[in-house]
Amino acid sequence: MTSLAVTTKTAADLPADSLVIGSVKTSDGVALAAGHGLPRKAVVHLQAVLADLEATGAADDVHRVVAVPGVTAASVVVTGLGTGTNRTTSFDLAVLRDAAAAALRPVRGKKTVAVALPTPDVEHVGAVADGAWAGCYVYDKSAPLEGVRKTTTAKETVGPGPKITVVSGAGGGRSVKAAVSRAAVVGAARDWTRDLVNTPPNLLFPQSFADAVKKRTSGSKAKISVSVLDEKALAKGGYGGIVGVGQGSVNPPRIVTMSYSPSGAKGSVALVGKGITFDSGGLNIKPSTGMVTMKCDMAGAAAVAGAVLAAAELGLPVAVTGYLCLAENMPSGTAQRPSDVVVMRDGTSVEILDTDAEGRMVLGDGICLASEQGPDWIVDIATLTGAQQVALGNDIAGVMGNDDAFRGRVVDAAGAAGEQAWAMPLPAALRAKLDTPTADIAHKGDRDGGMLTAGLFLKEFVGEGIPWAHIDIAGPAFNTSAPKGRVPKGGTGYGVATLVSLVEAHPATR
Repeated sequence: MTSLAVTTKTAADLPADSLVIGSVKTSDGVALAAGHGLPRKAVVHLQAVLADLEATGAADDVHRVVAVPGVTAASVVVTGLGTGTNRTTSFDLAVLRDAAAAALRPVRGKKTVAVALPTPDVEHVGAVADGAWAGCYVYDKSAPLEGVRKTTTAKETVGPGPKITVVSGAGGGRSVKAAVSRAAVVGAARDWTRDLVNTPPNLLFPQSFADAVKKRTSGSKAKISVSVLDEKALAKGGYGGIVGVGQGSVNPPRIVTMSYSPSGAKGSVALVGKGITFDSGGLNIKPSTGMVTMKCDMAGAAAVAGAVLAAAELGLPVAVTGYLCLAENMPSGTAQRPSDVVVMRDGTSVEILDTDAEGRMVLGDGICLASEQGPDWIVDIATLTGAQQVALGNDIAGVMGNDDAFRGRVVDAAGAAGEQAWAMPLPAALRAKLDTPTADIAHKGDRDGGMLTAGLFLKEFVGEGIPWAHIDIAGPAFNTSAPKGRVPKGGTGYGVATLVSLVEAHPATR
């Protein structure tokens, strides 16, 4: 498994397989960024090679040079940091995360990699460590097939990952070491989230998702309790939203509760995740092209699982409870129909207009359950609406809430974590779009403002007086294109770092 360490030794002397340094785009061409600590003969050699390679110093501009004079490492990887000078020591943290990840991607198969990017303070060290870990991710496609594959043919396996040493320009004190350790914990949790999202849907369904959570938490040193409501318990408990969504599948729904309750906790928070392990659209079936990536419709639940794990392993002094709302949305003779009316956990009756708008139904029940415990705040996260992608694209999540100040804290937490998010409104005037004569509320409005009316629907199930925010990650959860920065192809793990950062900002941690 990938590991992280920190050193204050001179980068040129480190006995690594590869050494990562930065480059910048200047008015005179490309130059090496500050913080590399290389001797002059190495700098002259690298400058000549980069010029010959027509390096730009831009983001994702990565070049590997072997046998650099004056450098102990077998090769030097030069990664672009954007516009700057060879004296610039402070870069945007997101730039450092992406540059470190892009540099590690081509050498993640090596045993040892040293990273010497500009790190003038603790925050920059943490960002470099975070990005370096992220760039090492590879989905092990053989792992979920263990116990399924019957042949003895050779299998492609993923290596253990490199030992990464971050060269710190901020010293080697306790806070620096803590930042690097934190990056490893969050990085490992994010990798688990990515694995869950990338797992084929015939292998990851509600019960196997629950089993995966139990297995991962039982292998952790952190104390996390896991409980599961099966289809009988859900029906008996009045969870009509999730029961209705899952009734068309042979794989019945589950709500998995992950609880981290540290001794002496002075606060408690709730995280609710949408976990549609495959979304066919139900009877309102999607076109075939619309189903290609629908194994990722459980990315919200996966992010919650990763965040609870990370919070527990970091030993945060806040009780964190995660609710994974798991169902498979399939068409069949028992599937939910448009015009059905179901009753949610809190007694609210809901008219179903479109079975392909199922995520809000499982989340509604999850938010009801979370509200019953009276947490300090609730955040739900979901690949909820195509309208989010239309409005904000594939990299930026939309954040809505019932409290502007708390919504702002969620957006700030995303920024601190290096994940892009944008505050969106919940206009009261749009609530009328959810009126219906056959139930207390319809679960969907019309096309206009679809992201916002989905948020308004969820708001109905939040307990009175509880600050709540909804994060729509329909775009950022899954990358169908080539890797970029710290985002791999496939499941991105978006949300884990944001949720951990938000828990860390709880007043009880100060």
